[in-house]
Amino acid sequence: MPANTAVAQEVAKLRSKLGAGIFPEELQQKTADMLERLERLGESGTYTTEYERTAHYIDWIVNLPWNSRSDDSLDLTKAKEVFDRHHYGLEEIKQRMLEFISVIKLTTQKNPTHSARAPIICLVGLVGTGKTTFAASLAQALGRKLARIPFGGMGSARDLRGQSRLHLEAEPGYVIKALRRVQVKNPVILLDEIDRVSDSARADIMGVLVELLDPEQNSAFVDHYIDYPFDLSEVLFLATANNTTSVATAVMDRLEVHSMPSYSDAEKIQIGQNYLLPQALEEAGLSSENLSFDESLWPKIVRPLGFDAGIRTLQRNIKSITRKLALEVVEGKTHHLTLTDSNLREYLPA
Repeated sequence: MPANTAVAQEVAKLRSKLGAGIFPEELQQKTADMLERLERLGESGTYTTEYERTAHYIDWIVNLPWNSRSDDSLDLTKAKEVFDRHHYGLEEIKQRMLEFISVIKLTTQKNPTHSARAPIICLVGLVGTGKTTFAASLAQALGRKLARIPFGGMGSARDLRGQSRLHLEAEPGYVIKALRRVQVKNPVILLDEIDRVSDSARADIMGVLVELLDPEQNSAFVDHYIDYPFDLSEVLFLATANNTTSVATAVMDRLEVHSMPSYSDAEKIQIGQNYLLPQALEEAGLSSENLSFDESLWPKIVRPLGFDAGIRTLQRNIKSITRKLALEVVEGKTHHLTLTDSNLREYLPA
């Protein structure tokens, strides 16, 4: 097959792919010009490299949710039930999200095309206090998709904003990648641990964060790889941080900061009884019929080695008990375990 015929066929495939996508008219013209350039390069030695770049770019733009969105669930009763089922306390934060849902409901009743401005909540607290898991509950309560962008150790603003296609191996940034994964333009995006970015790139990353979180700017966010504005105004951003001392003032000005509590032992016992143990039993394929113990054992499950502000140690201890019990059930050693002061240590992590 002649080279120019092969080129024509490959370009025709890309045109067909473009025709099946829904994206802005200006971007359609831009990609049409790229394909015309490809045809002109058909006889040159640089065609293959240019073709790969163009094909990769087209694959990205046709798979972004330029106009796709999920419908919000605006049932306050359901939302409250989701929050209460997964989280103990946190009444201020739960109340704030119920207020937001109410605002969406009232404004869309007056104007169905209106998009209510979402609050940008930042949950601040020690490790294990439930910051990250609240994002999943919020997405479930609203009926939205969830995407997570980890900031821990992030070393360049390019991680967020992408890199120009002029560079070999260029890719879009985490924001665009997140939108492609969820395939809607109004997800909940968790900006996880925004205080833990690399010191060397902190200023640049904070600058991009300002643009992401500023409602006057994020309706036209430009990823350097896509090189075309994408509307992020319908995204509900939820940020987390262990502390705010290293978060830029300009970023803090755009956040609603809510402090996560450090749980007392008594509160942890409530969380263990009502949330963590039922969940761990279900995940292990067990039920309450398989396990029993006196409430006097809870302090030793909560704090076998010392104090921590969060619930990860408690969660780890409970899951250790249920996993080891599951093994004994499968091995036929027992169907019901009664934990006591004398055998508890056997079921806790080593």
